Amino acid sequence: MAPSAAQRVVIENCAIATVDANDTEYASGHLVLAGNRIESVGAGRAPEGLENVVRRIDASGHLATPGLVNTHHHFYQWITRGLATDHNLFDWLVALYPTWARIDERMTYAAAQGSLAMMARGGVTTAMDHHYVFPRGAGDLSGSIIRAAAEMGVRFTLARGSMDRGEKDGGLPPDFAVETLEGALAATEETVREHHDASFDAMTQVAVAPCSPFSVSTELMRQGAELARRLGVRLHTHGSETVEEEKFCHELFGMGPTDYFESTGWLGEDVWMAHCVHMTDADIAAFARTRTGVAHCPSSNARLAAGIARVPDMLKAGVPIGLGVDGTASNESGELHTELRNALLINRLGAHREAALNARQALRLGTYGGAQVLGRAEQIGSLEAGKLADVVLWRMDTLAHASIADPVTALVFGAPAPVTASFVGGRQIVDNGRLVAVDEDEIARSTREEAQRLARIAAQG
Repeated sequence: MAPSAAQRVVIENCAIATVDANDTEYASGHLVLAGNRIESVGAGRAPEGLENVVRRIDASGHLATPGLVNTHHHFYQWITRGLATDHNLFDWLVALYPTWARIDERMTYAAAQGSLAMMARGGVTTAMDHHYVFPRGAGDLSGSIIRAAAEMGVRFTLARGSMDRGEKDGGLPPDFAVETLEGALAATEETVREHHDASFDAMTQVAVAPCSPFSVSTELMRQGAELARRLGVRLHTHGSETVEEEKFCHELFGMGPTDYFESTGWLGEDVWMAHCVHMTDADIAAFARTRTGVAHCPSSNARLAAGIARVPDMLKAGVPIGLGVDGTASNESGELHTELRNALLINRLGAHREAALNARQALRLGTYGGAQVLGRAEQIGSLEAGKLADVVLWRMDTLAHASIADPVTALVFGAPAPVTASFVGGRQIVDNGRLVAVDEDEIARSTREEAQRLARIAAQG
């Protein structure tokens, strides 16, 4: 808990969706933030006589929720948005890998700034990036991404990715864009040792994250899992995204993706997979039995025509699920708060129809569910005393939402709600829809310039 001498911020008169185990909500309540923790949350006004109150916020007309947690992304893709817009996953990868293989540190930093800025101004307080493209001589790509997150003030998990199966070995990426097995493992371990913080209030954590079965050797998968567990960090990769991947795994390994993952040590409560669109009943049962998590990316799945993930069935079975933006070359908006709505609507097109998801389930996916799959449910994902003060105030009294009586329904079903304030560890990072610590206009300029520079380099071959 926060020390009694901590400076306090008092937030009052707002609706509150705590997303705790009981889905506790208050029509009009308060939050007290003390230092970097939530000290109290409850109905009505804050307790009288609080000391060291440095700010009081009258949040009338607002809904307070936990900060949104993004569980899958590829920041570098911010500078290749709007390309290959009519491709399925494999064709899209083949079209874009030659361009991605020419990124460098300056590009990666600008792209990370753009990706983080778009999420943060839309209520994301914990971001995640799965970066797996490391061209030779490109500079310190991991460091540049971590620096961008630190400057913005967002809590961050870097999934240090890798690829060692290039075109000559039957993979999709160009050979000059992949690492060796030994090089990938060594660089991943170095990144974990240099940047991973295991403390309760950590701002930066690192996961071990070979890219996917069709760009990674079996030995890198197996040794990557062993490395992660030796270092005590989590594991992340892509899984069961498309029917083409299913076919690839059967042809190359003689089994489907989930059985392949299990054979290489890649099922467990310290693992989460992106997408998981094409899951059989047996696959879902294996994920539930091992508590393997899922990053659900509804917009990207639709953009690449991958299909509709069986989210209701996975939730019923007890699979931990969070939401992901995915790379902005397959989700050009780059926002997570819109994924609350898209997850609900797209899943209602599936077998469960109107019973697939409701508003509160969608909000839970974007908050507590994300905290679960990142292994941080004890610290973030719900508004409870003792947890880190990652809080968002959504304005719900404007034209877009004022006539919807239930604020959670308004947030999920309605238009994207304005973010009046967003706090990470008690520190405000968004004020009236604008980022506090960085210049959005400068980020827009630098991302445009870096996108143009990358396009020129790629065109030169």
